[in-house]
Amino acid sequence: MPMSQAAAPSGLAIPAPAAAGTVSFYLNGRRRDVAARGPGTVLDYLRLDARLTGTKEGCGEGDCGACAVVVCDLDAAGAVRARAINACLAFLPALDGTYVLTVEGLAPKDALHPVQERMVALHASQCGFCTPGFVMALAAFSQSGEPAEDAAIHDALAGNLCRCTGYRPIVDAARQSKEAGGLWWSAKAPEIAAALHALGIGRAAQPAAGYFAPRSIAELGALLARMPEARIVAGATDLGLAVAKHGLKPPAFVSVASIPELRRIETHPDRLRIGAAATLTDLLPVLEPRYPGVGTLLRRFGSRQIRNLATIGGNLCNASPIGDLAPVLLALDATLHLRSAQGARDLAIGAFFAGYRRTAMVAGEFLEAVTLPHLKDNDRFGVYKLSKRYDQDISTVCAAFRFRVEGARPMGGTIIAARIGMGGMAATPKRASACEAGLAGQPFTAETVERALSALAEDFAPLADLRGSAGFRRIAAANLLRRFWLEASGAATATDVMAL
Repeated sequence: MPMSQAAAPSGLAIPAPAAAGTVSFYLNGRRRDVAARGPGTVLDYLRLDARLTGTKEGCGEGDCGACAVVVCDLDAAGAVRARAINACLAFLPALDGTYVLTVEGLAPKDALHPVQERMVALHASQCGFCTPGFVMALAAFSQSGEPAEDAAIHDALAGNLCRCTGYRPIVDAARQSKEAGGLWWSAKAPEIAAALHALGIGRAAQPAAGYFAPRSIAELGALLARMPEARIVAGATDLGLAVAKHGLKPPAFVSVASIPELRRIETHPDRLRIGAAATLTDLLPVLEPRYPGVGTLLRRFGSRQIRNLATIGGNLCNASPIGDLAPVLLALDATLHLRSAQGARDLAIGAFFAGYRRTAMVAGEFLEAVTLPHLKDNDRFGVYKLSKRYDQDISTVCAAFRFRVEGARPMGGTIIAARIGMGGMAATPKRASACEAGLAGQPFTAETVERALSALAEDFAPLADLRGSAGFRRIAAANLLRRFWLEASGAATATDVMAL
């Protein structure tokens, strides 16, 4: 059951605006104004300062879900939105202007939230270490409006690990508590909305020392012009790990989370324009019906806790050779819109990656948006990911294909254009240009594909690492192209491993 539209508060005492360098948020119904020094994690604050130790520290990398909390904010329509996140990765200043719930705050003292009631009744807690994270993930799920079906429940719990293997009763608890949990959220929404409206008054643009939160694109450009060495923070799912575990200490952080234009997704007749700070959760319902296979890719990209934070801009600007969105954008011939205090420019996705974890952006420049063309009627599109673990694992090889075919369907016709984007095959995400040239103008047949496969050796000289040898990657890339032809031509239907 989704939360209702939030009304502006009435009769609520409005505290004086907090000073710059103060993080202001609600925690379990109580306002907190915290003098934050640098980007410490939410997990550290909860456990060490707030003494709310129900939130557990497990992997510290966003994999196990023991640290899950629920963060509420207002969406563009003014409705309360509640999402589970990993507290071990999120920076404390990112809580500025939000309403946070931990397992201690879901219900009044000596009472239980509906999810907690069913977890107890169904014996779904074993050693108990992971239980708070499961409870928070399911509390967020209970207000999502999704059906209490296995597929949705499994997706909601994909980011939570139970080392005692007690998943069946946890799934049962999710199913049985869904309706009551939705009613609980509906009753809670007005209180949360009133608190969020109060926090939105007079918030400072610097919620912590060395951490800036501009409210507009113009402010962001001016800040980066003054501090080109600052690191941009979006969801911090990668940067948070670098700070918490590897001791990275940039001189300043600039958060883009409070800039509405950067989170906007616009649908045009021939294209999508996606703000760089749009999260993967926001992208999923937009991309899944338009581009076959992308929904599955996004779900495998990371758990909900990760998708609720991770952004399209962060994934691209990391310039990782195994960033999963880059092959898709390469196959779609996306356009990137860059901006700085000096002006704006557009750049084709193929020209964006300058080297291993390097981009073509200059000092003071940032990614504003990405434009994706809609597929045409004669486009055949597919995307595939190979990794050691099916869910939430880094790619060994990721490949996206778009063939424009004229003529008979599904089999037959002529390939008038081909675009192939691959990750994990070079120091950067890269197009298979030689292979594309071997396909263009040729019949859409298995023989054409087999002849073009030899060109992949010209396109890529992959490295060997713990995820796969160079030889494996070459064979895998070739077989993904074969699989795409089989599916796109209708010659065969592949069975996904998770459907077995």
